[in-house]
Amino acid sequence: MRRNQGLAGIGTALRLEFSGATRFTDAATAWREIAAAATVSDPIARTGTGLLAFGAFAFDASSAQTSVLIVPQVIIGRDNGRCWVTRIWPTGTTPPEIPLALRPLGTEYRISLLPGALPPAGYRDAVGEAVSRIASGDLNKIVLARDLVGRLPAESDLRRAVSELALGYPDCWTYAVDGLVGSSPETLIRADRGEVNARVLAGTMSRGADAASDLEAALQLATSTKDGDEHEFAVQSVLASLRPHTSHLTTSEIPFTVKLPNLWHLATDVEGTLSDGSNSLDLIAALHPTAAVAGTPTETALALIRELEPFDRGRYAGPVGWVGADGDGEWAIALRCAQVSPAGGVTAYAGCGIVLDSEPERELAETRMKFRPVVEAFG
Repeated sequence: MRRNQGLAGIGTALRLEFSGATRFTDAATAWREIAAAATVSDPIARTGTGLLAFGAFAFDASSAQTSVLIVPQVIIGRDNGRCWVTRIWPTGTTPPEIPLALRPLGTEYRISLLPGALPPAGYRDAVGEAVSRIASGDLNKIVLARDLVGRLPAESDLRRAVSELALGYPDCWTYAVDGLVGSSPETLIRADRGEVNARVLAGTMSRGADAASDLEAALQLATSTKDGDEHEFAVQSVLASLRPHTSHLTTSEIPFTVKLPNLWHLATDVEGTLSDGSNSLDLIAALHPTAAVAGTPTETALALIRELEPFDRGRYAGPVGWVGADGDGEWAIALRCAQVSPAGGVTAYAGCGIVLDSEPERELAETRMKFRPVVEAFG
């Protein structure tokens, strides 16, 4: 959901799981086969109607966390004041009922999220080591994350946290897929009738306490060499990944600042036209991981992430979104998020792009700002 538009799924008609280095291509192949075999009655015939699946993918090929595509039994969609309902069921079975009312939200809860496998001191050390590797010429940029952990009371209603995120961050993509919940400011890719667009975010500054200091923070971000370099790595990563699939690509002439309730980000919009028949799953396979969530060169950055982060990222910083029967879809990067296990364990993640001029204490402070949406939603 973003602002007043989005999709909500109820129940599970089909669940597909993938893992390893081929998780994206396997998902794309499986989805094409399912869509080809499906019988679809869709009189509205617009983006977001008909057969579709929600998805969340692991960041790393070696992750123990599975990647999923989930086809709901009932989907409720809303866009520009128009609403629709889609029902999906296996051939030969009874169509699912359309729920006329949902159960009320469960009991309120407030939990604390505490340092996990990488506490603040360890994160500062990791950033320092990363800067040393960059100085020695091993790589140009790496994105390092740390974790917070907590536990929900039994039978807690996750919709409470999701609602808090949606209300608090209306200009972000609020998502909840298979226990992964968050509000991401970054569109990885949107494919719609042959057109693609993405929004690249890299470079961050805390909001000011008043109008004057807030404007100063935005100007400082826009003119920061460190943040500008970090942002350019991310933009070039996306362009290089999309060029083989598009006939033309255009970008914002210069990065612009995007205002969130707690942060300023540097942003660049990318638009293009597909030329090779790729669907949105093919595109996330080509794009992931971007320099905005891994670093550059990619393989060197991934190897150093595995060395310096003492935890499995799971689906943090992986693609999360939905795909339709025609392959169109919207995918965000799973940022400002937490993964909730079936037993109620909560693990939240936040990371920063590290370049040569990065300072460990400043990067630690930036992770605190990025944790704020999830910490407030649960606490």
